[in-house]
Amino acid sequence: MTGTTELRAAITGLIGLAAAEEEMLLASAPNGEDGSPDRWAAAPLVAHNTEFRQQQVVRLHAVLRGGTPPDFAETDHRSPEAYRRYCADTQAEVTAASRQSASELIDGLAAVSDEDLSDASRHPWLRGRQLWLQVVVRGFWHPTGHLGDYYIVRGRAGRAVAMQSHALATSRYLGVPDPARGMAAYSLACTQAVANDPAGAAATLSEAIRLNPDLRANARRDPDLAALRAGGQLASLLR
Repeated sequence: MTGTTELRAAITGLIGLAAAEEEMLLASAPNGEDGSPDRWAAAPLVAHNTEFRQQQVVRLHAVLRGGTPPDFAETDHRSPEAYRRYCADTQAEVTAASRQSASELIDGLAAVSDEDLSDASRHPWLRGRQLWLQVVVRGFWHPTGHLGDYYIVRGRAGRAVAMQSHALATSRYLGVPDPARGMAAYSLACTQAVANDPAGAAATLSEAIRLNPDLRANARRDPDLAALRAGGQLASLLR
């Protein structure tokens, strides 16, 4: 892929895919669905994704103003207090907020300059990461990861694998740069590993690391890859 016009279009497609998956989940989940910090219900899960996405909107607005965004605290996903906070809104309110944040992220992506999008040295707070890749993380990789976890925890491993396979296929179709395509492959590999397909997971993880070598750090500590770690495939791949 060359040129930021194509890059913006591709990232817009990834954001749209994640937002559509959230819509489908909320449309199919029952109101008042049981959940807990160990087993998130659909509405609080999407509320968390929305908050995380909205933080990236704040960052893009800071870039447009020439300022520095605030530091955002990490979320402890096992915290009962955090989970209760995400349960505060109704399913309809969560749906509306998800739509709005995805739209605002796409608008912010379109508004920043080419230099801001691609030159990490322009903003020290990016800590060397390109802005476009940060948008992919918060607008696509993070939300689809949580959605996959939702299906896995509820015994729907096939649905999780299908979603992550579709996400990877979409990233290929859109022609996103290798680091972002590697993220999509990594998510699929983790899902395959949890779904008891170590051979498929190893092959997909190999592709992910080839496309995005930085993912080695994630793979070393990721509990989803426990099956590959126990079987020795992970050590081989990391070499």
